[in-house]
Amino acid sequence: MRMSGAENQTEEKTDLKSLMLQELTEEMNRLGEKAFRAKQMYQWMHVKLARDFGEMSNLPGALREKCANEYRYTALDVVQVQESQIDGTKKFLFGLADGNVVESVWMKYNHGNSVCISSQVGCRMGCKFCASTLDGLERNLLPSEMLDQIYAIQRMTGERVSNVVVMGTGEPMDNYDNLLKFLRILTDENGLNISQRNVTVSTCGIVPQMRRLAEEKLQITLALSLHATTDEKRKKLMPIAYKYSIKELMQTCAEYFEQTGRRITFEYSLVGGVNDTDEDARELISLARPLCCHINLIPVNPIKERDFVQSEASRIRAFKNNLKKTE
Repeated sequence: MRMSGAENQTEEKTDLKSLMLQELTEEMNRLGEKAFRAKQMYQWMHVKLARDFGEMSNLPGALREKCANEYRYTALDVVQVQESQIDGTKKFLFGLADGNVVESVWMKYNHGNSVCISSQVGCRMGCKFCASTLDGLERNLLPSEMLDQIYAIQRMTGERVSNVVVMGTGEPMDNYDNLLKFLRILTDENGLNISQRNVTVSTCGIVPQMRRLAEEKLQITLALSLHATTDEKRKKLMPIAYKYSIKELMQTCAEYFEQTGRRITFEYSLVGGVNDTDEDARELISLARPLCCHINLIPVNPIKERDFVQSEASRIRAFKNNLKKTE
């Protein structure tokens, strides 16, 4: 990770937006402030979505100035916004304090607005069909940098976000501690208070972290990027398959359901000539049948740096129909 001297100074400061309410209360106590100041500040950050201390009008000026000097306050800058002319979906490019950028997507549905956020700058998982892995991992995102993707979008659209998907750039389980704190703050009744059941976290299959998450017994949805039905095929697409077998993944998914009661989602990107045969469909059915799960079929988006192509439309329909016959 490349950092300037100025960035090093920023990194040394405690990031207030990444603190749980109890942690923020402890910081205010350290400054000689009453506990209620922490709750006021927490609401400004996570309910009123203030971009800086200056907006916190019911806090004493001296406290705001002291916090501005002693702490880091994360507020992402909008670099670019692209809007689909088909369905109004918006893609946001946000600038971070260190000059890096991350992407987020806002999707409007009848049942509510969803935001897909990034959890890292880049990714080191190396999945062969994913553009996010091409330059490797730059760094993890802080809880505040994940949260503020949602906050910034809600501020700009003027509409409440009701569903959050951690499926943008990065592997969330590779940033586990920051991810867990992000989930706690996002679903905190004192903050934005998004229901845990309306949050989905995707993973390529880092088994130890999946088991750790299961032990938290959160009510979020876990989405496994499966993309193949045999270890041999999965290794061609995803280097993580060299470390964790499909058998081990299926066992971990079963354990996750047992501990949380939450149905697993299998993400399956159809790659032409690689994982889209009738046999693949039958093997996917065999893997899924013993589990309480949902299968999400995704025609792969080709990238110029790889040779993979999207399956033919007829092959996609056939694969889907094979799955539906077992419902």
